[in-house]
Amino acid sequence: MNTLIKKFFATDTTSWSLLVSRLALGVVILPHGMQKALGSFGGYGFEATVGAFQGMGMPWLLAVMVILAEFVGALGVILGAGTRFMAFSIFLTLGGAMFLGGHVDNGFFMNWFGAQAGEGMEYFILVLGLALALMISGSGKFSVDNLISKYLK
Repeated sequence: MNTLIKKFFATDTTSWSLLVSRLALGVVILPHGMQKALGSFGGYGFEATVGAFQGMGMPWLLAVMVILAEFVGALGVILGAGTRFMAFSIFLTLGGAMFLGGHVDNGFFMNWFGAQAGEGMEYFILVLGLALALMISGSGKFSVDNLISKYLK
């Protein structure tokens, strides 16, 4: 078990690219999570978002997990705390949104000019790629995971 925990927190402590990937993913996802959890940036807040998701047929627990993935997951990724798990939660959430939210059916491109039925999947591909890179390689420089990893050695 100890080896598994060490592998979970292990990362290249010199990697600037993982730091950049971590910050990019977290900074892009966090405002979406803040909309859902806090009502910031024109969002509806926790209760109304859960209600809206339930109105779409989503179970209560799954709705809460989506909000946590986008809010707590983004914070964890930014801090580099439990990065692999937090990136995985974002990966599952946004992967589900891409397929279940109809974005694949809308094609590749975002709806820049309002000429298609809705948003395509290009944004989601970027998010999934960043999350996958962090799941594979960890958090990089300046992360809580680095501190934990050093402590476990």
